Amino acid sequence: MGLALKKEKYTWQDYLDWSDDERWEVIEGVAYNMTPSPSFTHQKIAGNVYGILRDKLRGKPCTPAIAPLDVYLDDINFVQPDVMVVCDKNKLKEKIYGAPDVIIEVLSPHTSLKDKREKKALYERNGVKEYVIVDPLEQYVERFLPGPDGSYSKGDVFGPKEVLPLKSLDGLEISLWEVFEVEGPEKKLEISTSR
Repeated sequence: MGLALKKEKYTWQDYLDWSDDERWEVIEGVAYNMTPSPSFTHQKIAGNVYGILRDKLRGKPCTPAIAPLDVYLDDINFVQPDVMVVCDKNKLKEKIYGAPDVIIEVLSPHTSLKDKREKKALYERNGVKEYVIVDPLEQYVERFLPGPDGSYSKGDVFGPKEVLPLKSLDGLEISLWEVFEVEGPEKKLEISTSR
């Protein structure tokens, strides 16, 4: 049974009383239902991104995490990004308290507008160092970095046969063909002229 929304603004305390049967995010006090659950393709892409980050960050100070996991930003802003990386261990408890360094959202038909508009603005305001949107249908990635004034850039777009460098993680690279499970770029054959 769905939650009957009656208030204009919801808080963390309201959220703690809600049923665990449904997933919710609250942005600026507005509740967003996260059901229905994501598609298999969405979960496969999110899992691939998480797996790559987990392998590349093993033994390093930054920790990747995957949804469902609450990120508490303040009393009227708490979300469940698909994949995130946190480099400040003080933010890691049973939930994440404070902005992750990197957030990666995989688009779904019922959440894409919120990911591109409300969540992007929320992450920008809260100092997320790198925001990445993955489109599983069109197979591209868009990355946003803050400029000198803290506002996100217009975004860099990467295709499925390109490498995504994560600037906030010292240029850690993600081969997007591994994320989308497509054939990688053709390697150029180098001919040696030495004898």
